[in-house]
Amino acid sequence: MADPITFTRLSDGTILQRQADGSFRPIETQMDWDRIDRLTEEEIEEWARTDPDHPALDDEFWKMVDAQKPEKQAISIKLDRDLLDYFKAQGRGYQTRINAVLRHYVERMKKAG
Repeated sequence: MADPITFTRLSDGTILQRQADGSFRPIETQMDWDRIDRLTEEEIEEWARTDPDHPALDDEFWKMVDAQKPEKQAISIKLDRDLLDYFKAQGRGYQTRINAVLRHYVERMKKAG
């Protein structure tokens, strides 16, 4: 059985946490949204550029992105537990992230010939 969702986010950015009774309630955040709203585009770019956890999304990266959404096919695959744990620890969408890593590898190999 899948782990229950502990947190979720509303479209307005409010983060909700599951309570013992199964309901979700807003949590207090330490994010200074007013400060974030005041950031200029240049400050945001610098912030992203200096963040070691932020992938480089430069022009070279976007050349690799396929604008067409490929057809998906459900399969069964066995992965090393540590790899699967790594992707799952990043939250929802882990299968999409695994797909993106594989796509990146395939595109690099095609370019290499």
